[in-house]
Amino acid sequence: MIDKSILKFPNIKKILTLLVGITFLQACAIVGQACFLAGAIVGLWEGQQLNKQLFKILLFAVCFCVRQAITFFRERVLDHYAAEQAGELRQQLLTKIFHVGPEVVQQNGTGNVTTMVLEGIDQVENYLHLILSKIISLMIIPWVILLAILFFDWKAAAFLLAIFPVIIIFMIVLGYAAQAKADRQYKTYQLLSNHFVDSLRGIDTLKFFGLSKRYGKSIFRTSERFRVATLNTLKIAILSTFALDFFTTLSIAVVAVLLGLRLINGQMLLYPALTILILSPEYFLPIRDFSGDYHATLNGKNSLSAIEQILEIKETVTTQQQLPDWNAQSRLQITGLTFRYAEEQPQIKMTLNAEGYQKIGIIGLSGSGKSTLINLLSGFLSPTAGRIRVNGVELTSFSQHDWQQQVIYIPQNPYIFKATLRANIAFYQPEATIEQVREAIKVVGLTQLVSELSNGIDTVIGEGSRTLSGGQAQRIALARAFLDKKRKILLFDEPTAHLDIETEVELKEKMLPLMENHLVFFATHRLHWMKEMDQIIVMDAGKTIEQGTLKELKQQDGSFVHLSSLVGRL
Repeated sequence: MIDKSILKFPNIKKILTLLVGITFLQACAIVGQACFLAGAIVGLWEGQQLNKQLFKILLFAVCFCVRQAITFFRERVLDHYAAEQAGELRQQLLTKIFHVGPEVVQQNGTGNVTTMVLEGIDQVENYLHLILSKIISLMIIPWVILLAILFFDWKAAAFLLAIFPVIIIFMIVLGYAAQAKADRQYKTYQLLSNHFVDSLRGIDTLKFFGLSKRYGKSIFRTSERFRVATLNTLKIAILSTFALDFFTTLSIAVVAVLLGLRLINGQMLLYPALTILILSPEYFLPIRDFSGDYHATLNGKNSLSAIEQILEIKETVTTQQQLPDWNAQSRLQITGLTFRYAEEQPQIKMTLNAEGYQKIGIIGLSGSGKSTLINLLSGFLSPTAGRIRVNGVELTSFSQHDWQQQVIYIPQNPYIFKATLRANIAFYQPEATIEQVREAIKVVGLTQLVSELSNGIDTVIGEGSRTLSGGQAQRIALARAFLDKKRKILLFDEPTAHLDIETEVELKEKMLPLMENHLVFFATHRLHWMKEMDQIIVMDAGKTIEQGTLKELKQQDGSFVHLSSLVGRL
């Protein structure tokens, strides 16, 4: 039930030691309040004055207050510790996602990663709080109470000791059933998260093709599967709680009957019998508390396991090298660059040379490896083999601070932050003046958009605010690139894939001037861009099958010409 990774958390030994100490003290307080309460009741039963029982009542109140104070203190300590560790875990998870790049999102799904960072961490926090408290209580309190009962009557202690393993075994059986149901529920939850987020991101396309209702029904079916899985898990949880309450109540009733019979037969005094009767429910209380929160701990355990899987992803250790700024004399040499996802066949295997300021087009059908190559060049992915040299400096990957500081990456769908238009454009250059921002707006053709906005460049856009078209989002990405005069390496990953041809042609006029005096890698399946490229790489199944200028590739009459015949003439 306890995830072993909990033992790796910082200061966990200190927390466990503290919990053991205060839980033992709480168990003693429980025994104390039972003894003093039974003593006061027996004294009154025997006809003694109430004022003679005040000292026992006072001691009972002290034990009761100690018990409640320990519970309050324990909850405060666990609240603080669980929140602190959850925050640290969230930071580790986000750091790992940023370091590993798009690979972890592709493997786990956007929706799953998002819910893991948000709700998953909260479930882990709740899990830490509950499991530490419940397990320590279950380990200490019943046995201290059992020793107290043994002091008063060994027969009652023997019965309670014998029935406890039976209840534990029964709970283990139900626990395995609940675990299986919870695992299926969590997998369904992951599927629902990914399906919902993917459908939401593509809602415009789905509506355009009249498929939104179909996907709405698909989300409904997936959510119904999650609902059924949740209800099945709750059925097991409710059944286990009912069974546990039934068996513990029955056990307490048996103890009460046995004590009553022995009292009637004069084989036992009232004080020990009453003390044992008061302690019996306390003996079963820790396991009942544990059972009541078992489902919540299962959710947290599943979330922690999923988070640990991501945190255990091995990162390629990259030695950081000092690289000069890219200029007209700089040279990039890539030899035998190889990359593979997990244990699959190599996804990329290529050789490439680039010098100075030139535009390199990367073309190929969908799945040919264009985006993977761009992710390698950006440092999002690390190659499994190959040789990389930048201005004579040997690199193991492009995950180099000096390299990435020179790169501008423009994807298919640039992210628009929920901020003003001005802040979005100057996001990477916050020190840019308003005159520089206005110049960038003019260069990339956003003047008309600004005139339509209620507050001009101070209008809030993105994430539910003022919506933008695909072309407008790409223009904002270009404006960001225009503002950054220092970065001389441009990586384009299908930047016009989702634009109509008229918007693309208009945007092309704005993009070409920005490519001057830059090293450009332009991945696309739109072949008309190849007229503007100094060098063209034709990819298929992750390999470079042709490379050269447009004129050379036409003369070869090979894969490039064949590809041109498939998608249309240049």
